[in-house]
Amino acid sequence: MIASKSLVHNLDVRRSRIVYRAWHRGIREMDLIFGQYVDAHIADFDNNQLDELEHTMSFEDRDLLSWMTGEVATPVDTNTAMFRAIVAYRAKMDFV
Repeated sequence: MIASKSLVHNLDVRRSRIVYRAWHRGIREMDLIFGQYVDAHIADFDNNQLDELEHTMSFEDRDLLSWMTGEVATPVDTNTAMFRAIVAYRAKMDFV
C-alpha cells in the first residue's frame, strides 16, 4: 500500500520526498512501518519534527529493525521522541 496520490499532491516538496522515502526503504517491513506512520502523521509535523523524522530514517533498515524489535538495545542518540513514537505505532500495527 502506497501513500494516496491526493496526500502526496497536497504536501510540499520536502514532505513528498519523505513520504516517498518512507515507502521505498529496502526492507518490506520497514516500508510498512515507516510508510504507514508517515502517511498518518506527515501533514501535522512541524519543521523540527520533520528534521527528527529524517534523522531517524537516515539509519540502516537492519539497525532500525533490530532496535524496534528490541533485539539490540537502541543507542541513546537514536532513542528520540520520534523514534519512540514510531516504535509505539509499530506495536499497534497488524501485519497480517
